[in-house]
Amino acid sequence: MLKPSGGALADPHVHERHGLAGALARRRVTLGFAFGALVLWLAQPTASTVAIGAAIGVVGEGLRVWAAGHLNKAREVTMSGPYRWVGHPLYTGSSIIGAGLAVASASIAVTVLIAVYLVATLTAAIKSEEAFLRRTFGDRYDRYQRGDGTSPDPVRFSLQRALGNHEHRAFIGFFLAVLLLLLKATYNGAF
Repeated sequence: MLKPSGGALADPHVHERHGLAGALARRRVTLGFAFGALVLWLAQPTASTVAIGAAIGVVGEGLRVWAAGHLNKAREVTMSGPYRWVGHPLYTGSSIIGAGLAVASASIAVTVLIAVYLVATLTAAIKSEEAFLRRTFGDRYDRYQRGDGTSPDPVRFSLQRALGNHEHRAFIGFFLAVLLLLLKATYNGAF
């Protein structure tokens, strides 16, 4: 069994209040809308690239839902569900969604923009959240990161917990991005 390299997301709104990492972490959603507009403008989607990209993105969103359904934000470091194998499954899911949107967009420029956005914002968010987890859980979090902590009782998946963690917002954002790419493909005569 692979041990996670990091802990579960504590609270997405609790970030270090200083430095570039904290600023990027706090503004990643706003930056996502700005990058999203640029991505839509540069995208050259076709029916087949949108279909393939959406299928890839659904895998990423599925991972995010699974992770969010095992997570009690800001209250624990969890090793349930995908957290048994991946330190940051929500961000891994977001990266898979980003890859899907890059494929759907059928543009090298879009692929580069998505990669830059994800690397910059997710690295910053992970840094900020790990600092929060270390402050909040101390040695327990450090042992968890090393993989030598004891595993608490596993948390069962709960769709209600996933919704409470606002995962529906990520789903809606992904759905709207695919819809906009479909509309652009239609406008460009791809259908």
